[in-house]
Amino acid sequence: MQCNVGKTDRIIRIIIGLCIMLAGYLYGSWLGLIGLIPLGTALIGWCPAYLPFGFSSCKKPD
Repeated sequence: MQCNVGKTDRIIRIIIGLCIMLAGYLYGSWLGLIGLIPLGTALIGWCPAYLPFGFSSCKKPD
């Protein structure tokens, strides 16, 4: 698994994941667990949804 999630992308994913989890908690819904997906992909730095498109938000090495 090669890193395909860049620094800015990771920060955005962490914020979105935490917001979804907070909303789930505040509304008493188990759907807040969906926030674990962007949070997890941010923490490991790899997103399987990027693979079919060959997309990467990581900076390319010089």
